[in-house]
Amino acid sequence: MKKEKRFERIYSQNTMSGSAAILVDKETGVNYLYCQGGYSGGLTPLLDSEGKVVITPIPKE
Repeated sequence: MKKEKRFERIYSQNTMSGSAAILVDKETGVNYLYCQGGYSGGLTPLLDSEGKVVITPIPKE
């Protein structure tokens, strides 16, 4: 049985100093911002202009 990946990359951007990506948790719909530069990186929930977590609607199967 093949296990499906939980996170989906919906956006990515590379720069001279590193990269950034937006990942969506396919179980909860929560969006995360991942940034990487050199030997370090960070992950945080993506927030909207009101400070609320961005949630992508997940289609019910």
